This record gives sequence, C-alpha cells and structure tokens, in this order.
Amino acid sequence: MPQFPFDAVLFDCDGVLVDSEPITNGVLRDMLEELGWALTLDECMRTFVGKAVKDEAALIQQKTGVAITPEWLKGFQARRNEALDRDLLEVPGALAAVRALHATLQGRIACASGADRGKVRLQLDKVGLLDAFDGRIFSGHETPRSKPYPDVYLAAAAALGVVPSRCAVIEDTVTGAAAGVAAGATVFGYSPGGLSHSSADALRATGACQVFVDMAHLPALLAGWRSGPQPG
Repeated sequence: MPQFPFDAVLFDCDGVLVDSEPITNGVLRDMLEELGWALTLDECMRTFVGKAVKDEAALIQQKTGVAITPEWLKGFQARRNEALDRDLLEVPGALAAVRALHATLQGRIACASGADRGKVRLQLDKVGLLDAFDGRIFSGHETPRSKPYPDVYLAAAAALGVVPSRCAVIEDTVTGAAAGVAAGATVFGYSPGGLSHSSADALRATGACQVFVDMAHLPALLAGWRSGPQPG
C-alpha cells in the first residue's frame, strides 16, 4: 500500500464539516436589519461568508452608523449559537471522511477555524465530531491574525508536530484557501455549489491545487495525491 502523502490534515469548520453558513447569516441578517441595514439572506452571505463578523465591524458601522461593541458581538454569538444548536447539520459525508482520515493518520488531524472556539466546539459536538478533534481545535480569535493570514494553520501544524508543507488543508472559501496557501500547505477546495462556498474557479485562482464536490471522496483524493491535478 502506498504511503499516505500527507503527515496531517487540517480542516476548516464552517462549510467544510458543518452546514452552518445559512444559519449564522440568517441571524446576522436579522441583527443587521435591527441596526438599519436591510439585506436579503443571499446578500448577507455574499458579504460575510468566510469572514469573522468581528473583523467586519468597520463595514457594519459604515452601513449602519452604529459602532459594533463587544456587547453586540456577545449578543450575536448567543443568538447564533441558539440557532446552530437547534438546526445545524453536518456537511454530507464529512463525518465518515473525518473518521477515516483520523484512523489513517493516527489522530493527526485538526480543526482550524476563523470562528470563536465556543462556536467551533458547539458545532463539532452537535454533529458528533468533537471527540475526533478534541485537543486539536484552533481558533483565529486566539491567534495574532485570523484568515486570510496563515496564523491559525501554522498554529495547528506546530501543535501536531508537522511542517506545514506536509499538511493538507481542506477549505471552502477564498479567505480560508488564502490562509492555507500562505501557510505553505497543500490546499484542497470543497465547492459543491451555492452561496455557502466560494466557486471552484475562485478557489483555484487563490491557489487550491484541487477542487472537489463530494466530501465522501476526500479520503481517496488525499491518499492518491501525486502533486498534480486529478479528476474529481
């Protein structure tokens, strides 16, 4: 059996492991409307998917005239978490893919998200994946810079004791793919369509080496990787 070509696999969370973006952006849309900025859900997702709300405070203030305070962000997180706990589902095929890669790599997988740690843990717990990543969850809120900077992926690789160039990063947005590329990892773009994910062309333009549409195919895609584009 050929040797697995990566020493570790680093997963984004939102849109890769869990189908959270429509839920999170639904809450955000409602709260922005309360501040006077009326957006459709589609418009909200086009603006905010792949970005941390705290990093968009200047844009929100520009559109609403209201300064985004820590208290407002806490209120957003509370309403968002309530909705996620009620409605969140896994990305189809993600649970089996994570379990397979966890076994192949003897636990050398991590979840590296731009979201706050509380959200990441809530979501992984909700879909039954928390144990696979427990102790290997990394948040851009806890690094000097969040995505598109590489800090969260560099932190994850360092904690696993592997060099970034031997890591596969699984991302679904341009912001996240840029972070993985900047870290020096090999980025695989998940793009099944819809506003929750960046397009295949955008992910490739950012530096994703391969784009795929079905999470069930991920373990075989990684196992067969030979440093060149392949079907799928």
